[in-house]
Amino acid sequence: MNDERLAEARAWLRQDPDHETRDELAGLITRAGGGDAAALADLDDRFRTRLAFGTAGLRGELGAGSNRMNRVLVAQAAAGFAAYLREKSTGGTPTVVIGYDGRRNSRVFATDSAELFAGAGLRAILLPRLLPTPVLAYAVRHLGADAGVMVTASHNPPNDNGYKVYLGGRDQGSQIVAPADAEIAAHIQRIADAADAAALPRSTAYETAGEDIVEAYVAATAAVAPAPEGASELRWVYTAMHGVGWETLSRILHAAGYPQPAVVDEQLTPDATFRTVSFPNPEEPGAMDLSFATARRAKADFILANDPDADRLALAIPDAAAQGGWRRLTGNEVGLLLGARAARAAAGVPGASLACSLVSSPGLAAIAAHHGLDFHETLTGFKWISRAPGIAFGFEEALGYLVNPETVRDKDGISAAIAILGLAAEAHGRGATLADLLRELGETYGHFASGQVSVRVEDLAVIGNVMLALRTLPPTQIAGRSIASAEDLLQGAPGQPSGDVLRYRLTDGSRVIVRPSGTEPKLKVYIDSRAESAEGALAAVAELEAGVRALLDERS
Repeated sequence: MNDERLAEARAWLRQDPDHETRDELAGLITRAGGGDAAALADLDDRFRTRLAFGTAGLRGELGAGSNRMNRVLVAQAAAGFAAYLREKSTGGTPTVVIGYDGRRNSRVFATDSAELFAGAGLRAILLPRLLPTPVLAYAVRHLGADAGVMVTASHNPPNDNGYKVYLGGRDQGSQIVAPADAEIAAHIQRIADAADAAALPRSTAYETAGEDIVEAYVAATAAVAPAPEGASELRWVYTAMHGVGWETLSRILHAAGYPQPAVVDEQLTPDATFRTVSFPNPEEPGAMDLSFATARRAKADFILANDPDADRLALAIPDAAAQGGWRRLTGNEVGLLLGARAARAAAGVPGASLACSLVSSPGLAAIAAHHGLDFHETLTGFKWISRAPGIAFGFEEALGYLVNPETVRDKDGISAAIAILGLAAEAHGRGATLADLLRELGETYGHFASGQVSVRVEDLAVIGNVMLALRTLPPTQIAGRSIASAEDLLQGAPGQPSGDVLRYRLTDGSRVIVRPSGTEPKLKVYIDSRAESAEGALAAVAELEAGVRALLDERS
């Protein structure tokens, strides 16, 4: 096996155009060839497999090798995707738009892709500078492109990057789903098998989009919720989490008529090291601490935070009971606020619907029913949510919201921010706060609460073993509550989403869902309850969280 790995590494080295990863790999090969056990293990990790191209495209750690994100892997992906688009073309020259964020190598990967698309005979349009993911998703539809590529790893650790793929036409600018993912992957594999990325045709005859594409996105997003009278009195804080959201959002605020926020200066501009946070995700403990400190100084009414590529949004409000006096709302709470807003606007529109992933709050179904709208429950991911028939609004509990489906068929943390500002301004105009809006939600649609238990693992086999144990020895109760029904979504019941998901409905109306994470080495458990009061719903969730941990300990 050692000889095989060394041969694979040398073949990779010959096609690598990047001096940094070439030097990194050459050093490893030298040490491994001399019998260094650590170097051999490192080579095995880099080459025993390749980053899988799936419905989320590519995402992984930067470095040399087929199991890392690098210029060889990106070249193979771009050439394979170009072959797929040529194969599917029904006439004319396919058009691809390419965007990139502020992570390490994002611009390099985007430029490589533009050159390879152009070299393959496609019309390639590179966005003018680093921009949020929603701008790329918007550009695919706005330009009538056949496809789009966004180079980003969203809120992953600093040394990761990724390659997210969208399709235009009948896919309306949504992310890819089966069977397109497997077909693209097959084309990529054929390119990889040739092991000659350096020989792939390139051309600098790609286009660079003008500022008009950004201006069009700004205008469309400002129209989501133009500032009502009195909005100038809002006091709020914003952080870009070291990402690319601020420049675009600040222009939209001006266009929509909202006041500029107090900003977290340390996190306002793109920084690929994400130096002030251990993990650049607003959901992670400590990630919003600087925002909380800024809000206390500014005596703010609320905080808005984007993740680094600005496709997600976090919202925090003052809460005397919370540590530091501020509480980040859950993605479900924000989703229900925005869902109720959308439902009020869509009421009476034939075929209009609300949609959320199966792990998100069942409260959205109650909102849809209250307003006479259709409701769709999908698998996790906006590639599914965005395809819901008649969608007026969609969300996922992991801070993702689709509020403007006519322009962006993906989660969009910037348009969601504008929608929240509209809600906050309207509430302020009648002397209410966002906390009051949450209370009104419960009074109107029922009191829902949610919780989550995540188990991070070093060995992915642990997750498979736990899922197998739950299937072979199913639980009969959780936290003393009997299980009324258990569903294994691997079975793919007609009309239901299918996947590696276990769903338990309890006799008290609560729900527990277990699934492996699609992007991290985690087992995730989602808990939802409904009660006569907000306090009752929260208490039920706390008890179920303890019961879930005990169950997982038994099955581990």
